[in-house]
Amino acid sequence: MTANDQPREDHTHTGDEPGHRGVHDHSGAGHAHAHGISQNADRRYLIVALALIVGFMLVEVVVSILSGSLALLSDAGHMLTDAGAIAMSLWAMHLAKKPAQGIWTFGFKRAEILSAAINGISLVVISALILVEAIRRLIDPPAVQGGPVVAVAVLGVAVNIVAVWMLAKANRTSLNVEGSFQHILTDLYAFIATAIAGVIVLTTGFARADAIASLVVVALMLRAAWGLLRDSGRILLEAAPEGVELAKIREHLLATPHVVGIHDLHVWTVTSNLPALSAHVVLERSCFNDGHAPKILDELQSCLTGHFDVEHSTFQLEPGEHAAHEDAIH
Repeated sequence: MTANDQPREDHTHTGDEPGHRGVHDHSGAGHAHAHGISQNADRRYLIVALALIVGFMLVEVVVSILSGSLALLSDAGHMLTDAGAIAMSLWAMHLAKKPAQGIWTFGFKRAEILSAAINGISLVVISALILVEAIRRLIDPPAVQGGPVVAVAVLGVAVNIVAVWMLAKANRTSLNVEGSFQHILTDLYAFIATAIAGVIVLTTGFARADAIASLVVVALMLRAAWGLLRDSGRILLEAAPEGVELAKIREHLLATPHVVGIHDLHVWTVTSNLPALSAHVVLERSCFNDGHAPKILDELQSCLTGHFDVEHSTFQLEPGEHAAHEDAIH
């Protein structure tokens, strides 16, 4: 503990039971986490990006059919997943705002994480479809009209730059928003690759350039999918937040005066930017006899907030002999 770790008195609940004390903290004051950023602003950015993507996707489908370009058609398929990703993100935001009630003790906050996971899966599925068709066209390349491909691709680059710029202004620490951003960003790269392929077809007549550009798109989509599935999987499987070391947390908590043991320590993420912690804290018996336990609680919470930015914590304070009543301790 440091001299700057001051006790907090925010929304702390205590309850006494025979042999131990349960303490729960859901402090809301002074949150500096990014989940405090206005979701209304994020929603506006997503809606503008969605309108741009849907409008251009319709144009691209028509031109890809007329020109015979797989690269353009693959981009259009990717843009369809972009539109679906943004629409899903908007719906997830709506669900996440619903208050906790009944069996949904955290509300629907994890809807945003499910949205990110589905976005990652959709990128894998679309990339697999494009990969199969690209290989077929590498073997037997059809005729491709380079002019329309270049024109639409350049326009697509402009549209996606605007869409990426809009989403970059949103709260990308939200995995939900990041999922939509990755969809649009890979689409921007894909349009650049398509434009290059169109120029090659125009200048050299090398028709396989279109299929090669599609393979570049596949690689970019798989890269983005891996990041989304990795990060959403960590949260859904309740792994410790990235960069959080349980050994260091345990060390800091044990350094609190009168704390003699820590067990059943768990750290997980409820949703983006919402880490949570629970632990059983063994105190000296004197803390319960002289009423000193609440002050220890304040110090433990201040330690978490000051050193690890964890403001949602649940502690069970107990004397050493309480361990005999617990079947599994870790």
